[in-house]
Amino acid sequence: MAKRSGSTRVYSTDPAARCPGCLRLLGECVCANPPASAPTAPKQGVVRVGRETKGRKGAGVTVITGLALPPDALKALAQKLKKRCGVGGAVKDGVIELQGEQRDAACALLEAEGFSVKRAGG
Repeated sequence: MAKRSGSTRVYSTDPAARCPGCLRLLGECVCANPPASAPTAPKQGVVRVGRETKGRKGAGVTVITGLALPPDALKALAQKLKKRCGVGGAVKDGVIELQGEQRDAACALLEAEGFSVKRAGG
């Protein structure tokens, strides 16, 4: 079976960004108008506010996930949430945890800050 020359790739697991015109890496693009590079800051998606008791001996915590913020901004937002709710909490692995059932207050504050909020769980 002869290999076709000039065939285009149908599927690849290569995560590198490619030009849609010439299918080369963006740094090696030979098109007349190369596409703009990808934005550096990630787009903010939906912030989910839920409640968990798993691994906490039955004590419930409010968990806020989906915040694409740098660590310093995440800590500042956690401080603001803890002060508003009057509870303790922590930031672990990019997730804000607040002690107790604080979903309503957290959703209200996050919406006031301009985030798109979705209440997760029951």
